[in-house]
Amino acid sequence: MGKPRLSSRLSTMQRQAQLVLACLLSQALFLAFAEDLECTPGFQQKVFHIEHPSEFTADQPILNVVFDDCRGNHKLNFQVSNPDFKVEPSGVLVARRNLSEAGRSLYIHARSAQVEDMAEVLIAAGKEKHSSLKEIFKSEGSLGNIRQRRSIVATPILIPENQRPPFPRPVGRVVDNDRPEGSKFRISGKGVEQEPKGFFKIIENTGEVLVTRALDREVTATYQLQVEITDASGKSIEGPVPLDIVIIDQNDNRPIFREGPYIGHVMEGSPTGSTVMRVTAFDADDPATDNALLRYNILKQTPDKPSPNMFYIDPEKGDIVTVVSPAMLDRETMESPKYELIIEAKDMGGMDVGLTGTATATVVVDDKNDHPPEFTKKEFQATVKEGTTGVIVNLTVEDRDDPATGAWRAVYTIINGNPGQSFEIHTNPKNNEGMLSVVKPLDCEISAFHTLLIKVENEDPLVPDIAYGTSSTATVQITVLDVNEGPIFHPNPMTVTKQENIPIGSVVFTVNATDPDKLQHQTIRYSVDKDPANWLEINPTNGTIVTTNILDRESSYVINNVYTASFLAIDSGSPPATGTGTLQITLEDVNDNAPSIYPMVAMVCEDQKDVKVILGALDKDLRPNTEPFKFELSKQSGQEKVWKITRINNTHAQIILPQNLKKSHYNIPISVTDSGTPPLTNNIELKMQVCSCTKYSKPDCSSSSTLHISMVLVFISLFSLYCL
Repeated sequence: MGKPRLSSRLSTMQRQAQLVLACLLSQALFLAFAEDLECTPGFQQKVFHIEHPSEFTADQPILNVVFDDCRGNHKLNFQVSNPDFKVEPSGVLVARRNLSEAGRSLYIHARSAQVEDMAEVLIAAGKEKHSSLKEIFKSEGSLGNIRQRRSIVATPILIPENQRPPFPRPVGRVVDNDRPEGSKFRISGKGVEQEPKGFFKIIENTGEVLVTRALDREVTATYQLQVEITDASGKSIEGPVPLDIVIIDQNDNRPIFREGPYIGHVMEGSPTGSTVMRVTAFDADDPATDNALLRYNILKQTPDKPSPNMFYIDPEKGDIVTVVSPAMLDRETMESPKYELIIEAKDMGGMDVGLTGTATATVVVDDKNDHPPEFTKKEFQATVKEGTTGVIVNLTVEDRDDPATGAWRAVYTIINGNPGQSFEIHTNPKNNEGMLSVVKPLDCEISAFHTLLIKVENEDPLVPDIAYGTSSTATVQITVLDVNEGPIFHPNPMTVTKQENIPIGSVVFTVNATDPDKLQHQTIRYSVDKDPANWLEINPTNGTIVTTNILDRESSYVINNVYTASFLAIDSGSPPATGTGTLQITLEDVNDNAPSIYPMVAMVCEDQKDVKVILGALDKDLRPNTEPFKFELSKQSGQEKVWKITRINNTHAQIILPQNLKKSHYNIPISVTDSGTPPLTNNIELKMQVCSCTKYSKPDCSSSSTLHISMVLVFISLFSLYCL
């Protein structure tokens, strides 16, 4: 009985031990499985904040990073964006050497045989907080959906730009520990099947994400992909969820000055610290990193006088300012008023490892009117011949200001000695000289000497502490040279009124010319200059003008009743000088022209009744030697009193035929008389043609008498030929 009970107890104890072991084993397996489910590949903390110490000491621990690829971290390797730092295999970040400046951020890139990830170290000055990867992604939620158990885990993937081959290379992994057997991973979006195509792909069975080529952050900074789980037929069974790929910037772009040429101006004598201009450069790298943090510096100044450091540039803003005293910023003492500055822009905050770009900035020291113009001498001499005009002397001045400005250009003024306004002065724009001119001819007999007082100023006003001195005025002594001047007629022109038709040899006028050279006591002789009709002559000694032909008011040489001639007065100088005088003779009319009639030929039709022909009269003379005219019929041959003439007005009359005339040519004697004293009469024949007129043809004005005369002429011509 005892042995069976003992055996039963042992069996019960064995079963209980097995249950305990099974329970412990299941708990261990559950914990191991749960731990595996909760493992997230990559850095366990992706953003670190540290304060910038006064100095980073070499090999002194700064912080500790934890990286786990959930597969044992096989072949784990760390790289830091700043080559002055490194991460020890244990995960400790240290400086390679003592550093006083490290920039604003560092990137730690970790890569194992299974996983690649990136962490960011933000370095703040004091308590200043800088931007982090969360700010790059706009919000914490944009980092991707870290899904709960039994879902797709798609953490953001950070890829440095400009990676070197080989490609494709793994850059991250998408995890789904509870996906069905036979399912596959699939990604889509820009960089996969959308342009630019083929940059990324995923291994369907493992979820490993590959990049197929080097990326350029300056072209595309982020890629937003979609990840989903599909069955064997390609049908989506889970997702999609977003997968953000961020391209980490590398310092691969030099600063570029894009706004040149850079030309700035500063006024001479400006106070120390005066701003000249601002130069700025552009860096295509990430502005949130030190890769685009620029610092400016002046590498070279040309010329380097009077100081090699005339200017300073703000390293952060790029403002160029003066650093010398106002006295050294004197344009007139400078080797050149134009300075060429070689400006350097360096990224990485100006650190030695930074990339550089250069540009040339030109600084022009502008002139201000701090030097008045001064005459080169106190007195200038000039000579001028009397009776002439033009420039007689050029006044020279010196001005140390900029010739291209109003501070140099001179303005001259005659302030004394020019009451008759005989002189003017103008500035020569090429050399700034004062050109003194005579604008009204001078007379040596009136004044042989002139003294002018002239001042010079600038177009621009002088600066307040500078004034014009005695050197800005000068005297000009002018000597007028005597020349042999021609005699002068008094008056000129000379006028006289004479009646036309005066006898030949009649005195018309006696001219009077005097010699302005009174001190030379010269004699004057006269001669004819222009006498268009050859009507006049002049006595060479006393200047008496007489007629040599009849003066005719109706001549074509008379314009508006005035005949014009000119005469010369010649002195006895050596060489002789000549003056010219004009004589205008107004001719009074006399009745020396008989009137004439118009028309001289008239035509009427033979069957026309009450024939009337209108006549007019003309007279070359002037009233009262013209109209009213008197019209009369002279004695008629043949039929008596066939024609009648009656007066219409002072200048016209009409011929009346009371009966029909036969076709023929008639000559009608007419006399017309003017109203002059005594009156003049002109006897004229009016040729009257009586023609045959029909409605549909031209008038036929031929006559039998005309035909008879023509036959007689033909007979005489034939008889003459026969006699020959």
